Amino acid sequence: MRETIKGYEISINVDTVMKKLEEELKSSDLFMPSNCCIFKVPTILLRHNHKAYYPNAFSIGPFHYNKQPLMKATQKIKLKYLAVSDSKELARESYAGPIEIDNEEFIKVLVLDGCFIVELFRKHADETLRDRDDPIFTMSCLLQFLYHDLILLENQVPWFVLEILFDMTKIDTEQTLDELAILFFTNIFSATPLSTEALPGNHGSKHILDLLRNCLLLSSRIDQGNMAWQPMPSATSLKDAGIKFKKCSMAKSILDITFEKGVLEMSPLFIQETTEPLFRNLISFDQCCPKVESVITSYAILMDNLINTNKDMEILCKNKVIENWLNVEDATRFFNQLYDDTYIKENFYACLTKDVNDHCERRWPWGAVWTK
Repeated sequence: MRETIKGYEISINVDTVMKKLEEELKSSDLFMPSNCCIFKVPTILLRHNHKAYYPNAFSIGPFHYNKQPLMKATQKIKLKYLAVSDSKELARESYAGPIEIDNEEFIKVLVLDGCFIVELFRKHADETLRDRDDPIFTMSCLLQFLYHDLILLENQVPWFVLEILFDMTKIDTEQTLDELAILFFTNIFSATPLSTEALPGNHGSKHILDLLRNCLLLSSRIDQGNMAWQPMPSATSLKDAGIKFKKCSMAKSILDITFEKGVLEMSPLFIQETTEPLFRNLISFDQCCPKVESVITSYAILMDNLINTNKDMEILCKNKVIENWLNVEDATRFFNQLYDDTYIKENFYACLTKDVNDHCERRWPWGAVWTK
């Protein structure tokens, strides 16, 4: 095909161009496998705080394998936890995007990291299984690194791999893998311990991060409703409107927030060093994984609405609906930036925010400034 542009005759071989495009289409991964569940964090989310998504010391799975000197050093610690096992190529489909190691090395990573995690959970639950010189339990920093590194979206091993390794080495009197994992992370969301009671045997968790998410969702009574989304007024505005805050000691999930007769009842949230990476990675999972409802993102939006200033944080802490181990400024800033550049189709607190706003309008019909 020939075209004349600004006096120049240009020749375009359409067949060659079409052939190259067809080759690129064939070589590209345009569609994710249905069981894909471990993702690289999108750049638009990563830029807000990259430290919240990268492991400090322990690489789990292939994405961060041997990327830093410290992670190479901790590989030696993992070897002490190793059990003999095999793995399945199906696990490769759990990871979105290219994996920069060959199949043999990939299986080795899964077996080593999977055995390490299973034995870590066992030794955490039973002190008699620990070696006297085990650095995980004799150096406090390593255990703290693990609480951070095991909750990162890019740093996961498929749950079914952990189950295979656990089943190969379990004894009859032992707790289930679910119970051991939840015990390890028992106070990660709240001073109220996590429970496996709401988890069915086939809970379908895709990895550790998803297991923690399911613990929140399956034990909660949250309902998205079917109405337009309204912002929640800030804690200071609610207090000025006469609304009281009450700690709900009976709730089994931090997602359970109710409003009745002028009282906003909340399950207490524990804010500590791992809270920001935990929520940022849960939100990234919300945003990346198909067919996953944006419940955690909805919770982040609600908390950001409630907490606009240090005064808002102090009100919630004083009423014991937040237990804050950080300084007030850092905790407030964390909520204010938590869900930037995210998107949700449904807000799971739409009914709650409508009830609160209706109450405020009845009390102040001339319209005070309720929102942020």
